[in-house]
Amino acid sequence: MKLLSRILAATDLSAPARHAVERAFHLAAIANSELYILHAIELDALDSLREMLGDEVLAVRAALNSDAHARLDQLTGNAAINCGVIPHTCVADGNPLAIIAAEAEVLNADLVILGARGESFLRHTLLGSTAARLLRKSSRHPVLVVKQSPHEVYRSVLIAVDFSPVSLQAIRMARQVAPGADLVLFHAFEMPYEGKLIFAGVDEHVIRQYVRSSSETRRKRLHALAVAAGLTAPEYSARIVHGDPSQQIIAMEQEVDADLIVVGKHGARIAEELLIGSVTKHVLAESQCDLLVMCDPHDAPESSP
Repeated sequence: MKLLSRILAATDLSAPARHAVERAFHLAAIANSELYILHAIELDALDSLREMLGDEVLAVRAALNSDAHARLDQLTGNAAINCGVIPHTCVADGNPLAIIAAEAEVLNADLVILGARGESFLRHTLLGSTAARLLRKSSRHPVLVVKQSPHEVYRSVLIAVDFSPVSLQAIRMARQVAPGADLVLFHAFEMPYEGKLIFAGVDEHVIRQYVRSSSETRRKRLHALAVAAGLTAPEYSARIVHGDPSQQIIAMEQEVDADLIVVGKHGARIAEELLIGSVTKHVLAESQCDLLVMCDPHDAPESSP
């Protein structure tokens, strides 16, 4: 099993984004990983103010860069959150999305951590939008989107399984990020053309019988997947639900009191401007807990963001 040897955390240094850095320190301490903390600022945006500021724009750029370094050093040097981990830090000038993706490639990061909320220089855009765009474009790097303050290690992990190759990777990564947590392997499914079958007059008993048979088949596959991932019976529980996966994942999050959801992302080349995919997009927007997204390497985009 691949270990978390390198973790990259990105922060815009806002108060909400601090949760991502705190979680990164927690995970790096547990896994004895190298931790890299990155702050990207778009100082090129200041060029639009050159007519007003004149030559002073260069001094403003230098002051903002110096302030970013100082704030990053203050954050990472805080003994209350760094868990004794000494990170590598970097302040880069450029588009945050491109900078994060490029740094993840250079480091060959095993995990990228982002905050769910934040604010960026001069734009006040959500770091959540950066997270969503990075998820849409990313290839082989798992992305952890942090929503909650990391008061403790993850205790309850909900792993959404669709039986694609990325599902096995998701289970293995969950064990790395949340060792010792209760793992819930969850699969939700709908019948093809279910609504049309009902409309066409297919007997509801026939439909219910199919659902029961399909549920049992999928339950066996779920247990087989757990075995393939190296899980033993006490380490996980299995849940099979008939219904819309997007809605059912959110409902199950509440039922098992999950503090982390793990999902797989597909289809980076297909309608990528519309879909993260759709299930991941919905869970990212509606879930209350942290979200770990595994990206199927077979869906890696052909060009970087």
